[in-house]
Amino acid sequence: MNKLLAATLVALAACTNPQPSAPPPVGTSAPNVPQRPRIVFPDGSSAHVEVAADDETRAQGLMYRDRLPDGVGMIFLFPESGEYPFWMKNTLIPLDMIWIDDGKNVVAIHHDVPPCKADPCPSYPPHALAKYVLELAAGGAKQHNLVVGAKLRFEGLDQVVVR
Repeated sequence: MNKLLAATLVALAACTNPQPSAPPPVGTSAPNVPQRPRIVFPDGSSAHVEVAADDETRAQGLMYRDRLPDGVGMIFLFPESGEYPFWMKNTLIPLDMIWIDDGKNVVAIHHDVPPCKADPCPSYPPHALAKYVLELAAGGAKQHNLVVGAKLRFEGLDQVVVR
């Protein structure tokens, strides 16, 4: 009986404690692991972005964040082109706001927009039609030499449903 019990426990342990699989070869990514969306700048650098593609996430934006790491931003996607003014209500850090048209060209930039300290908060209009707005930590637009007319590349955003 002891040998049978021992054999059963060994078999059970083998079934519940599988050997780890080998990692994928260097230079490949693991299957079914989505890549984070990113915006690629003309200088070849990029920013990984959180996506705001519906009214709720666009309204929340980067509110209540006390920092935004380098190389990270938020992209606001709109269902159609329009003139979309932004404001800094409940935003705690200064930001650069970059408006982008449907051809992925920069059409307006507001640099180093300060947090809103009093209500009502000022609004920052682009005075241009845009379909996307990119927010980066203040100084990000200058760091990447972004200017009106610069062409950007979006990666990992093709399957996002915009509402």
